Amino acid sequence: MAEYDNKNTFILFRNDKNGNEKAPDYSGTVTLADGSEKQLAAWLRESQKGTKFLSGRISEPYKPKESAQQNNVVEGEDDLPF
Repeated sequence: MAEYDNKNTFILFRNDKNGNEKAPDYSGTVTLADGSEKQLAAWLRESQKGTKFLSGRISEPYKPKESAQQNNVVEGEDDLPF
């Protein structure tokens, strides 16, 4: 069976904004032709003439920073009896 090629495809999910009006209405991912994955964010907008449309942003995927606690590991700490 042939492997599915998902290049140049995207997916968006409706967000629960939890009271944050600046949060995107939709978010998801896009896979580019080179196979890299980017993050998508889209907002519902309305033009002055009343036409509804989506505006959006493509960005690098979110990578959480390591916590300061993980970065401050001291050698030998795992030998502590407690």
